[in-house]
Amino acid sequence: MFKPFADYLVFDLFGLTPGSHLGDALNFFIYDTLKIFFLLTVIIFVVAIIRSWFPPERTKRILSHKREYVGNIMAALLGVVTPFCSCSAVPLFIGFVESGVPLGVTFSFLISSPMVNEVALIMLWGMFGWKIALLYIGTGLLVAIVSGAVIGRLKMERYVQDYVWEMQVGNAEIAEQSWPERFAYGKEYTMGLLKKIWPYVIVGIGIGGFIHGYVPQDFLAHWAGRDNPFAVPVAVALGVPLYSNAAGVIPIVQALTAKGMAMGTVLAFMMAVTALSLPEAIILKNVLKNRLLAVFFGTVAVAITMVGYLFNAIL
Repeated sequence: MFKPFADYLVFDLFGLTPGSHLGDALNFFIYDTLKIFFLLTVIIFVVAIIRSWFPPERTKRILSHKREYVGNIMAALLGVVTPFCSCSAVPLFIGFVESGVPLGVTFSFLISSPMVNEVALIMLWGMFGWKIALLYIGTGLLVAIVSGAVIGRLKMERYVQDYVWEMQVGNAEIAEQSWPERFAYGKEYTMGLLKKIWPYVIVGIGIGGFIHGYVPQDFLAHWAGRDNPFAVPVAVALGVPLYSNAAGVIPIVQALTAKGMAMGTVLAFMMAVTALSLPEAIILKNVLKNRLLAVFFGTVAVAITMVGYLFNAIL
Protein backbone atom coordinates (compact mmCIF):
# COMPACT_ATOMS: atom_id res chain seq x y z
CA MET A 1 0.00 0.00 0.00
CA PHE A 2 3.00 2.32 0.37
CA LYS A 3 4.26 1.95 -3.23
CA PRO A 4 1.48 4.02 -4.91
CA PHE A 5 2.00 6.76 -2.32
CA ALA A 6 5.77 6.81 -2.91
CA ASP A 7 5.22 6.89 -6.69
CA TYR A 8 2.72 9.77 -6.40
CA LEU A 9 5.01 11.73 -4.07
CA VAL A 10 8.15 11.37 -6.18
CA PHE A 11 6.89 11.28 -9.76
CA ASP A 12 3.69 13.35 -9.58
CA LEU A 13 4.12 15.81 -6.73
CA PHE A 14 7.89 16.32 -7.06
CA GLY A 15 7.81 15.93 -10.85
CA LEU A 16 10.84 13.63 -11.10
CA THR A 17 11.15 11.30 -14.09
CA PRO A 18 10.72 7.53 -13.56
CA GLY A 19 14.00 5.81 -14.37
CA SER A 20 16.12 8.86 -13.52
CA HIS A 21 18.90 8.46 -10.96
CA LEU A 22 17.42 10.86 -8.42
CA GLY A 23 13.84 9.71 -9.02
CA ASP A 24 14.65 6.02 -8.48
CA ALA A 25 16.84 6.76 -5.44
CA LEU A 26 14.21 8.97 -3.76
CA ASN A 27 11.39 6.54 -4.59
CA PHE A 28 13.39 3.69 -3.04
CA PHE A 29 14.07 5.77 0.08
CA ILE A 30 10.46 6.86 0.70
CA TYR A 31 8.88 3.49 -0.06
CA ASP A 32 11.30 1.46 2.06
CA THR A 33 11.18 3.93 4.97
CA LEU A 34 7.38 3.74 5.22
CA LYS A 35 7.25 -0.02 4.78
CA ILE A 36 10.04 -0.83 7.22
CA PHE A 37 8.83 1.40 10.06
CA PHE A 38 5.29 0.03 9.73
CA LEU A 39 6.52 -3.55 9.94
CA LEU A 40 8.92 -2.77 12.78
CA THR A 41 6.27 -1.09 14.92
CA VAL A 42 3.72 -3.89 14.62
CA ILE A 43 5.96 -6.93 14.96
CA ILE A 44 8.40 -5.60 17.57
CA PHE A 45 5.40 -4.96 19.85
CA VAL A 46 4.24 -8.57 19.46
CA VAL A 47 7.74 -9.93 20.09
CA ALA A 48 8.12 -7.65 23.12
CA ILE A 49 5.05 -9.26 24.70
CA ILE A 50 6.72 -12.66 24.22
CA ARG A 51 9.97 -11.30 25.66
CA SER A 52 8.21 -10.29 28.89
CA TRP A 53 8.25 -13.96 29.91
CA PHE A 54 12.06 -14.10 29.68
CA PRO A 55 13.81 -11.77 32.15
CA PRO A 56 17.59 -12.34 32.53
CA GLU A 57 17.24 -14.43 35.70
CA ARG A 58 14.82 -16.84 34.06
CA THR A 59 17.00 -17.03 30.95
CA LYS A 60 20.03 -18.05 33.00
CA ARG A 61 18.04 -20.68 34.88
CA ILE A 62 16.73 -22.21 31.66
CA LEU A 63 20.19 -22.50 30.14
CA SER A 64 21.85 -23.73 33.34
CA HIS A 65 19.63 -26.81 33.56
CA LYS A 66 20.22 -28.10 30.04
CA ARG A 67 22.80 -30.47 28.63
CA GLU A 68 25.41 -28.71 26.53
CA TYR A 69 24.16 -29.40 23.01
CA VAL A 70 20.53 -28.90 24.00
CA GLY A 71 21.69 -25.75 25.72
CA ASN A 72 23.26 -24.49 22.47
CA ILE A 73 19.91 -24.85 20.71
CA MET A 74 18.02 -23.22 23.56
CA ALA A 75 20.57 -20.40 23.81
CA ALA A 76 20.39 -19.66 20.08
CA LEU A 77 16.58 -19.59 20.19
CA LEU A 78 16.57 -17.38 23.27
CA GLY A 79 18.92 -15.02 21.46
CA VAL A 80 16.06 -14.34 19.05
CA VAL A 81 13.38 -13.48 21.61
CA THR A 82 15.20 -12.06 24.63
CA PRO A 83 15.62 -8.28 25.14
CA PHE A 84 19.41 -8.07 25.04
CA CYS A 85 21.48 -5.95 22.66
CA SER A 86 25.20 -5.90 21.92
CA CYS A 87 25.85 -3.35 24.68
CA SER A 88 24.70 -5.99 27.19
CA ALA A 89 27.15 -8.63 25.95
CA VAL A 90 29.77 -8.30 28.70
CA PRO A 91 27.49 -8.37 31.78
CA LEU A 92 25.43 -11.15 30.21
CA PHE A 93 28.55 -13.17 29.51
CA ILE A 94 29.73 -12.75 33.10
CA GLY A 95 26.31 -13.65 34.49
CA PHE A 96 25.88 -16.72 32.28
CA VAL A 97 29.34 -18.15 32.94
CA GLU A 98 29.27 -17.52 36.70
CA SER A 99 25.83 -19.09 37.04
CA GLY A 100 27.09 -22.34 35.51
CA VAL A 101 26.02 -21.98 31.89
CA PRO A 102 28.60 -23.82 29.70
CA LEU A 103 30.94 -21.54 27.78
CA GLY A 104 29.87 -22.82 24.36
CA VAL A 105 26.20 -22.30 25.24
CA THR A 106 26.94 -18.71 26.19
CA PHE A 107 28.60 -18.10 22.83
CA SER A 108 25.59 -19.52 20.99
CA PHE A 109 23.50 -16.85 22.69
CA LEU A 110 25.98 -14.05 21.98
CA ILE A 111 26.15 -14.98 18.29
CA SER A 112 22.42 -15.32 17.68
CA SER A 113 21.24 -12.29 19.65
CA PRO A 114 22.58 -9.51 17.37
CA MET A 115 22.51 -11.53 14.13
CA VAL A 116 19.17 -13.37 14.33
CA ASN A 117 16.40 -11.25 15.81
CA GLU A 118 12.96 -9.90 15.06
CA VAL A 119 14.34 -6.82 13.30
CA ALA A 120 16.26 -8.97 10.81
CA LEU A 121 13.22 -11.20 10.28
CA ILE A 122 10.85 -8.27 9.73
CA MET A 123 13.06 -6.35 7.33
CA LEU A 124 14.21 -9.38 5.30
CA TRP A 125 10.60 -10.56 5.01
CA GLY A 126 9.46 -7.14 3.82
CA MET A 127 12.28 -6.75 1.29
CA PHE A 128 12.97 -10.27 0.00
CA GLY A 129 9.93 -12.35 0.98
CA TRP A 130 9.37 -15.06 3.55
CA LYS A 131 11.60 -17.70 1.94
CA ILE A 132 14.77 -15.60 2.14
CA ALA A 133 13.84 -14.38 5.63
CA LEU A 134 13.29 -17.88 7.02
CA LEU A 135 16.36 -19.24 5.25
CA TYR A 136 18.48 -16.48 6.80
CA ILE A 137 17.00 -17.05 10.27
CA GLY A 138 17.48 -20.82 9.98
CA THR A 139 21.08 -20.65 8.81
CA GLY A 140 21.84 -17.89 11.32
CA LEU A 141 20.61 -20.12 14.13
CA LEU A 142 22.69 -22.96 12.70
CA VAL A 143 25.80 -20.75 12.73
CA ALA A 144 25.14 -19.85 16.37
CA ILE A 145 24.47 -23.45 17.44
CA VAL A 146 27.42 -25.03 15.59
CA SER A 147 29.90 -22.28 16.50
CA GLY A 148 28.92 -22.44 20.16
CA ALA A 149 29.15 -26.23 20.14
CA VAL A 150 32.62 -26.13 18.54
CA ILE A 151 33.87 -23.60 21.10
CA GLY A 152 32.37 -25.69 23.89
CA ARG A 153 34.14 -28.84 22.68
CA LEU A 154 37.49 -27.03 22.68
CA LYS A 155 37.24 -26.60 26.50
CA MET A 156 38.67 -23.09 26.54
CA GLU A 157 37.39 -21.96 29.92
CA ARG A 158 40.97 -21.20 30.99
CA TYR A 159 41.03 -18.41 28.39
CA VAL A 160 38.27 -16.47 30.12
CA GLN A 161 39.66 -13.61 32.22
CA ASP A 162 40.18 -14.77 35.81
CA TYR A 163 37.99 -12.13 37.42
CA VAL A 164 34.93 -13.49 35.62
CA TRP A 165 35.03 -16.67 37.69
CA GLU A 166 35.21 -14.62 40.89
CA MET A 167 32.04 -12.68 40.21
CA GLN A 168 29.01 -13.50 42.32
CA VAL A 169 25.59 -13.15 40.76
CA GLY A 170 22.53 -13.30 42.94
CA ASN A 171 19.40 -15.33 42.22
CA ALA A 172 16.68 -12.71 42.35
CA GLU A 173 13.07 -13.75 42.54
CA ILE A 174 11.15 -13.32 39.31
CA ALA A 175 7.94 -11.32 39.70
CA GLU A 176 5.09 -12.40 37.44
CA GLN A 177 3.52 -9.67 35.32
CA SER A 178 -0.13 -9.05 34.59
CA TRP A 179 -1.36 -8.59 31.02
CA PRO A 180 -1.65 -4.77 31.40
CA GLU A 181 1.96 -4.75 32.63
CA ARG A 182 3.04 -6.86 29.67
CA PHE A 183 1.29 -4.51 27.22
CA ALA A 184 2.88 -1.53 28.95
CA TYR A 185 6.26 -3.22 28.67
CA GLY A 186 5.60 -3.97 24.99
CA LYS A 187 4.75 -0.33 24.27
CA GLU A 188 7.77 0.95 26.21
CA TYR A 189 10.14 -1.55 24.59
CA THR A 190 8.85 -0.86 21.08
CA MET A 191 9.21 2.90 21.45
CA GLY A 192 12.64 2.54 23.08
CA LEU A 193 13.95 0.23 20.37
CA LEU A 194 12.61 2.43 17.57
CA LYS A 195 14.29 5.46 19.15
CA LYS A 196 17.59 3.56 19.20
CA ILE A 197 17.51 2.12 15.69
CA TRP A 198 15.75 4.79 13.60
CA PRO A 199 18.99 6.61 12.67
CA TYR A 200 20.52 3.30 11.50
CA VAL A 201 17.39 2.58 9.45
CA ILE A 202 17.39 6.02 7.83
CA VAL A 203 21.13 5.94 7.05
CA GLY A 204 20.92 2.37 5.76
CA ILE A 205 17.96 3.15 3.50
CA GLY A 206 19.70 6.31 2.31
CA ILE A 207 22.82 4.38 1.33
CA GLY A 208 20.65 1.72 -0.26
CA GLY A 209 18.76 4.37 -2.20
CA PHE A 210 22.02 5.87 -3.49
CA ILE A 211 23.26 2.45 -4.62
CA HIS A 212 19.87 1.70 -6.18
CA GLY A 213 19.81 4.95 -8.15
CA TYR A 214 23.42 5.67 -9.02
CA VAL A 215 25.66 2.55 -8.95
CA PRO A 216 25.97 0.98 -12.45
CA GLN A 217 24.21 -2.35 -12.87
CA ASP A 218 27.27 -4.28 -14.01
CA PHE A 219 29.78 -2.91 -11.48
CA LEU A 220 28.92 -5.12 -8.50
CA ALA A 221 27.91 -8.03 -10.69
CA HIS A 222 31.45 -8.08 -12.10
CA TRP A 223 33.34 -7.81 -8.81
CA ALA A 224 31.00 -9.59 -6.38
CA GLY A 225 28.69 -11.64 -8.57
CA ARG A 226 28.07 -15.35 -8.57
CA ASP A 227 31.01 -16.05 -10.91
CA ASN A 228 33.65 -14.69 -8.50
CA PRO A 229 34.70 -17.60 -6.22
CA PHE A 230 36.36 -15.23 -3.71
CA ALA A 231 33.41 -12.87 -3.34
CA VAL A 232 32.04 -14.47 -0.16
CA PRO A 233 35.23 -14.47 1.97
CA VAL A 234 36.05 -10.96 0.77
CA ALA A 235 32.55 -9.80 1.80
CA VAL A 236 32.98 -11.39 5.24
CA ALA A 237 36.41 -9.82 5.66
CA LEU A 238 35.01 -6.41 4.72
CA GLY A 239 32.06 -6.82 7.08
CA VAL A 240 34.10 -7.54 10.23
CA PRO A 241 35.65 -4.04 10.64
CA LEU A 242 32.24 -2.42 10.20
CA TYR A 243 29.63 -2.03 12.90
CA SER A 244 25.90 -1.85 12.42
CA ASN A 245 22.75 -3.66 13.40
CA ALA A 246 20.34 -5.47 11.11
CA ALA A 247 18.20 -2.35 10.72
CA GLY A 248 21.10 -0.41 9.25
CA VAL A 249 22.60 -3.03 6.98
CA ILE A 250 19.55 -4.71 5.41
CA PRO A 251 18.57 -1.76 3.15
CA ILE A 252 22.15 -1.80 1.86
CA VAL A 253 21.85 -5.54 1.30
CA GLN A 254 18.69 -5.01 -0.76
CA ALA A 255 20.35 -2.40 -2.95
CA LEU A 256 23.48 -4.53 -3.46
CA THR A 257 21.32 -7.48 -4.48
CA ALA A 258 19.35 -5.36 -6.95
CA LYS A 259 22.65 -4.34 -8.57
CA GLY A 260 23.71 -7.92 -9.24
CA MET A 261 25.59 -8.97 -6.13
CA ALA A 262 24.88 -12.62 -5.34
CA MET A 263 22.38 -13.23 -2.53
CA GLY A 264 24.70 -15.49 -0.55
CA THR A 265 27.48 -12.92 -0.72
CA VAL A 266 25.38 -10.03 0.57
CA LEU A 267 23.80 -12.10 3.35
CA ALA A 268 27.24 -13.32 4.45
CA PHE A 269 28.29 -9.66 4.51
CA MET A 270 25.25 -8.86 6.64
CA MET A 271 26.01 -11.68 9.08
CA ALA A 272 29.61 -10.53 9.45
CA VAL A 273 28.59 -6.92 10.06
CA THR A 274 26.01 -7.81 12.73
CA ALA A 275 27.67 -10.79 14.47
CA LEU A 276 31.35 -9.75 14.28
CA SER A 277 32.81 -6.27 14.61
CA LEU A 278 35.87 -4.52 15.97
CA PRO A 279 33.85 -2.65 18.64
CA GLU A 280 32.52 -6.00 19.84
CA ALA A 281 36.09 -7.37 19.97
CA ILE A 282 37.21 -4.41 22.07
CA ILE A 283 34.36 -4.97 24.53
CA LEU A 284 34.88 -8.73 24.75
CA LYS A 285 38.63 -8.21 25.24
CA ASN A 286 37.75 -7.25 28.81
CA VAL A 287 36.28 -10.72 29.35
CA LEU A 288 38.15 -13.06 26.99
CA LYS A 289 41.84 -13.71 26.58
CA ASN A 290 43.34 -13.30 23.12
CA ARG A 291 43.29 -16.97 22.11
CA LEU A 292 39.60 -17.47 22.93
CA LEU A 293 38.71 -14.17 21.24
CA ALA A 294 40.56 -15.28 18.09
CA VAL A 295 38.87 -18.70 18.15
CA PHE A 296 35.46 -17.05 18.53
CA PHE A 297 35.96 -14.69 15.59
CA GLY A 298 37.61 -17.35 13.42
CA THR A 299 34.95 -20.00 14.05
CA VAL A 300 32.05 -17.65 13.34
CA ALA A 301 33.73 -16.16 10.25
CA VAL A 302 34.32 -19.63 8.75
CA ALA A 303 30.72 -20.66 9.49
CA ILE A 304 29.35 -17.46 7.90
CA THR A 305 31.52 -17.98 4.82
CA MET A 306 30.18 -21.52 4.41
CA VAL A 307 26.61 -20.21 4.72
CA GLY A 308 27.35 -17.61 2.03
CA TYR A 309 28.51 -20.29 -0.40
CA LEU A 310 25.42 -22.38 0.49
CA PHE A 311 23.09 -19.47 -0.27
CA ASN A 312 24.82 -18.86 -3.60
CA ALA A 313 24.50 -22.54 -4.50
CA ILE A 314 20.78 -22.90 -3.78
CA LEU A 315 19.37 -19.45 -4.67
